[in-house]
Amino acid sequence: MTQTEEIRYTADVVLLAGNRVLLIQRDWPPYEGMWALPGGHVDAGESSREAAVRELEEETGITVSASDLRQVGAFDDPGRDPRGRYVTVAYVATLPDPVLPTAGDDARAARWWPLDDLPQLAFDHARILGSLTV
Repeated sequence: MTQTEEIRYTADVVLLAGNRVLLIQRDWPPYEGMWALPGGHVDAGESSREAAVRELEEETGITVSASDLRQVGAFDDPGRDPRGRYVTVAYVATLPDPVLPTAGDDARAARWWPLDDLPQLAFDHARILGSLTV
């Protein structure tokens, strides 16, 4: 007999500018206070690319065009989120220069971090960053 599980669908954004990546500081559990890539749930009727654009804007105040997002991959390890089974599609976009972020939605803070001096990241976001070929 096959057992089914509820799977939640999310999108994450790796926004780069020079040698920096934009991260948000989470404002609630899990990983409250830790740094993470901007992202969140895909809403009904929305593609993961549309969700990535929306979540980036909601959490950082920065808007990118959906056409500027390149898919990095899907990340679906069963233990990647302590709340249950989450599958995320990650996207990357590049800006010529960092833009001042404004934390919003579920972000306590948002800031640019040097790629060679990152804090400990929530979820599997270090793995997502490590999968990039930039």
